[in-house]
Amino acid sequence: MSRQELHIVFDNRERKPYQFAGFPCYEGTTVEAGTLATGDYSVKGLEHLVSVERKSLSDLVGCLAGSRERFVKELERSRALEAFAVVVEGSWQELAQGQYRSQLQPFAATQSIAAFSARMRVPFWFCGSRPAAEFCCWSFLKQFTQGRLQELKTIERAMGLRPERSRGRQCREEGRMPSSSPAQEA
Repeated sequence: MSRQELHIVFDNRERKPYQFAGFPCYEGTTVEAGTLATGDYSVKGLEHLVSVERKSLSDLVGCLAGSRERFVKELERSRALEAFAVVVEGSWQELAQGQYRSQLQPFAATQSIAAFSARMRVPFWFCGSRPAAEFCCWSFLKQFTQGRLQELKTIERAMGLRPERSRGRQCREEGRMPSSSPAQEA
């Protein structure tokens, strides 16, 4: 994967999936439908490691009230992943001020989010708008993927599978292969 490639899979039950298009940062991002066990968005091939759940503010409030049991099960499944986040297409202020259609009291809604975050270690990103939530979803998946790539490069160097750049460049300039240890070069 080049630095700018990101292959995102969205759950095929997602009604209005993000397209990850229209901004230069999304160049190299491809999107396809698939079946995800947890969440709405992931990275192809890493679905068992990372996922993002997308919620509009009204969806979130519905999950905190009437669909709470199903939502809690989703959050429990997320604990098996290395990285998971909920992106909300509304603001914390809108939630706290009760700017939604529901009998759920704003205090109860905010305390539910605080409890899920503290007890289940699930971050909720209140992004304020759909485009901002789309960007946060993309950023979360991209940063996870870049972190894993960096870990892989570190492991490869530690195991001698990938020479360090400076030694590799020096060896190419001198026209020889790198030795197994610097001491053997002397």
